[in-house]
Amino acid sequence: MTRPMLGIKDVPTPGQWLTLSLQHLFAMFGATILVPYLVGLSPAIALISSGIGTLAFLMITQWKVPAYLGSSFAFIAPVIAAKAGGGPGAAMIGSFIAGLVYGVVALVIKKAGYRWIMNLLPPIVTGPVIIVIGLGLAGTAVSMAMNNPTSPDAEYSLLHFSAALVTLAATIIFSIYLKGLLSLVPILAGIVIGYIYSLLIGIVNFTAVKQASWLENPEFLIPFADYPVTVSWELVLLMVPVAVVTLSEHIGHQLVLSKVVGKDYIKDPGLHRSILGDGMATMISALIGGPPKTTYGENIGVLAITRVYSVYVIAGAAIIATVFGFIGKVTALISTIPTPVMGGVSILLFGIIASSGLRMLVDNKVDFGDKRNLVIASVILVIGIGGAFIRISDQFQIQGMALAAIAGLVLNIVLPGREQVKDDLFGFDEDEEHETA
Repeated sequence: MTRPMLGIKDVPTPGQWLTLSLQHLFAMFGATILVPYLVGLSPAIALISSGIGTLAFLMITQWKVPAYLGSSFAFIAPVIAAKAGGGPGAAMIGSFIAGLVYGVVALVIKKAGYRWIMNLLPPIVTGPVIIVIGLGLAGTAVSMAMNNPTSPDAEYSLLHFSAALVTLAATIIFSIYLKGLLSLVPILAGIVIGYIYSLLIGIVNFTAVKQASWLENPEFLIPFADYPVTVSWELVLLMVPVAVVTLSEHIGHQLVLSKVVGKDYIKDPGLHRSILGDGMATMISALIGGPPKTTYGENIGVLAITRVYSVYVIAGAAIIATVFGFIGKVTALISTIPTPVMGGVSILLFGIIASSGLRMLVDNKVDFGDKRNLVIASVILVIGIGGAFIRISDQFQIQGMALAAIAGLVLNIVLPGREQVKDDLFGFDEDEEHETA
């Protein structure tokens, strides 16, 4: 393994610290603000909660895991559904429940090991559910891209659609043709270029920026103060299946991060600690009005290219994100980004989410000649994308992605021929880890 520029516990010089932390934050910035934009939450709170959540994660993992936590795309549909049914407060309660699920799973893993969860959530279940997450949002992305959000009925507008297409093209170009760090900021680059094009065609409104103060108190959503706390089974069944699936995403990130850094994070500080850190970040975010949190693949990409593994750089990025959340001009500028620009980015992003589910199936060599696998994947895809639901009453129903995930879990348990996780699941050479530590 190539020697790192900065090791896990290396402290950068002040100049390096600021530069490297800003660089790291900007790689996560686009995705972090896109989620609250899509679900109708405050981008300022999303930045603050990602910063505080990342610091909490670093502390819980004993400052050993260099991971930045941003807004989770997997929870977009459940958060929107929760808001539609009970307002922003319901979405926050649901997010907090999802964080609690992480905490419970972390406790069980600490006591019983990690293999049980990998047996419960094999790729044949999580892969199709991730595909459902991406394709289930396709209509949202296309609607944002094609329509004029300022018209009474959000009518089709070729002018606005052109902004989405320019944004999409720029994002693709940065993803495919550019190398190094520039290839890691395609979302941010696409938004910037789409924004500039939107300025040229006159669909950007700067009124909010002019009215905003430099220092502002963001619109926090505090339980009991801003909304009553009521837990319903509908909220539980809306959020918990998604939380269970995103746990497999978390494990995948930890495996790749272990390879990049040369440390077995499954053993030290332990998978239970990183899962607990992820859950704690989500609960903190829910308590102040932010979206659920997750570790980011972009984070791993930045580490791999820069070879800067210092947790102090990650902490610096978290602190800068938190400060940005209190700068009114910054958050107001974010709010001026036209909806079609976000729609253009979303077309690619949601497609990538679906494709990553497909990639999970390919990487794990899932055999669709096996009728068991074919049945599980087929049921998950049609239930999830088709929008099937089970309605118990007017206030209680299980639908879409949640129902698909539950169906996949049940089928995986009851159908014969389930394979057990192998001992070499993580493929980490302990001698290699010792040499690179």
